[in-house]
Amino acid sequence: MTVRYLVDDVDAALPFYRALGFRLADRWGPPFAVMKAKGQTLWLAGPGTSARKKLASGALPAPGGWNRIVVETKDLDATLAKALAAGGKARSKPIKGPGGRQVLVDDPSGNPVEVFEARDAT
Repeated sequence: MTVRYLVDDVDAALPFYRALGFRLADRWGPPFAVMKAKGQTLWLAGPGTSARKKLASGALPAPGGWNRIVVETKDLDATLAKALAAGGKARSKPIKGPGGRQVLVDDPSGNPVEVFEARDAT
């Protein structure tokens, strides 16, 4: 599966996604990058890409929202610290649910990424 995120600045987004375990797989000029991690493919589309062009209705695609990719980790606190150091902003403190702990972290453009740590099966 491939997910496309609209970002305001691809160069600013790269350290954030590297902190979450993604690697740069391809770069198509300044406005577009392909990141990969654990079977996930993420396209980062900045200004100047086809995904950011104004629609016939006048709507202008922009970053943000609540839909998100999920990055699984064995250490939520360490991964969160790396994401924050790389320009991310946590929407809340980590919360606990029946499957484990999670936190939503916005990338430098405001796209949410869920960092998820599964509960211990023991």
